[in-house]
Amino acid sequence: MNSATLPRIATLDCVRGIAIFGILLLNICAFGLPKAAYLNPAYLGMPSSRDAWSWALLDIFAQAKFLAMFALLFGAGLQMLLRRGKNWIRARLSWLVLFGLGHAILLWDGDILLAYGLIGLLCWRMIRDAKESAQLLKTGMVLYLCGVGVLLVLGFISPGEPGDFWQPGVAELQYEKIWKLRGGFDAWCHRADLLSSSLLVIGVQYGWELAGLMLFGAGLMRSGWLRGSYSPGDYRQQAVWLIAISLVIQLPAVALQWHLHWGYRWSGFLLQVPRELSAPLQAMGYLALCYGYWATLSRWRIVHWLSQVGRMALSNYLLQTLICTTLFYRFALYQQFDRLQLLAFVPLVWLANLLFSHLWLCYFSQGPAEWLWRSLTLRAASNNRPKNQH
Repeated sequence: MNSATLPRIATLDCVRGIAIFGILLLNICAFGLPKAAYLNPAYLGMPSSRDAWSWALLDIFAQAKFLAMFALLFGAGLQMLLRRGKNWIRARLSWLVLFGLGHAILLWDGDILLAYGLIGLLCWRMIRDAKESAQLLKTGMVLYLCGVGVLLVLGFISPGEPGDFWQPGVAELQYEKIWKLRGGFDAWCHRADLLSSSLLVIGVQYGWELAGLMLFGAGLMRSGWLRGSYSPGDYRQQAVWLIAISLVIQLPAVALQWHLHWGYRWSGFLLQVPRELSAPLQAMGYLALCYGYWATLSRWRIVHWLSQVGRMALSNYLLQTLICTTLFYRFALYQQFDRLQLLAFVPLVWLANLLFSHLWLCYFSQGPAEWLWRSLTLRAASNNRPKNQH
């Protein structure tokens, strides 16, 4: 097949845009607060009621859900790209790995591109070789549950005392603030050190879950679920059940973490298990809502703009990093706001994403990062093609 652009699915673009927006709800805390605050609202001692409620609501409705949604859509994208051939896919994912390395070291330590590229390189062959969608769905579920199982085991074998990553002292917090605000070579070196820990987490635990979600997303695409092949009523009914079941699984765990004052072993490992189990269900529930009401949603102008954000997902993800690192590190707003106050920045960044995507696509067919990614992929794939292949 030639390198012409594959036909786009409007619903997929829209839900990809929603996933990019949803990820920022959690990332804003990672930009504006110390790393320990991402999962532990009690990193400085008992939080205020306002901060605790902000954490609880985000944990219930956003934490891990939009990342799971994005991983499902990434797997669906791999399924759609199979027709381009192995050279294209390997080159595309290899460049994503390099983009992730640059993003993680030069800009921000919360990068997800590297993990997606690495796990994608492992998963695309499994997707290609699967004979039917049911095989992808079953294998994806098994891999995901393996990752959850590893998390459970880590909870039982971990030491009882928290490390600096969960309960940092004054010196550690001050040092983190210094290198983040100072930037430059020192910050690059520190992010490179953090990257080694991130790669270890990917290899030991998170990579299993990510691979499972990608395979499951590919299975949903191959089965027609992510192509909108079912009736709106079916999607709406599935949304109700999926979201309801996920809440039943997760709500007791959130309440128990609060009751236990976010103790390290429980909140850092064991009580993350219900969240991890519920995240794919809730992500699919959100997707099912969009598909179930697409006939109505597709008439809204904001949905068209969201689809444009989804078409430029990589550019918009990087734009969020540039905006937030500028605000919190260059303008020294880091550690100046609590969790709830930080959420006030989110609509402003969303607006920047919407305006940037709309204006850019008025003149170009792809986002700037997407164009660069595709151009580099095309060149690498052409160079790797056998000489007798035309």
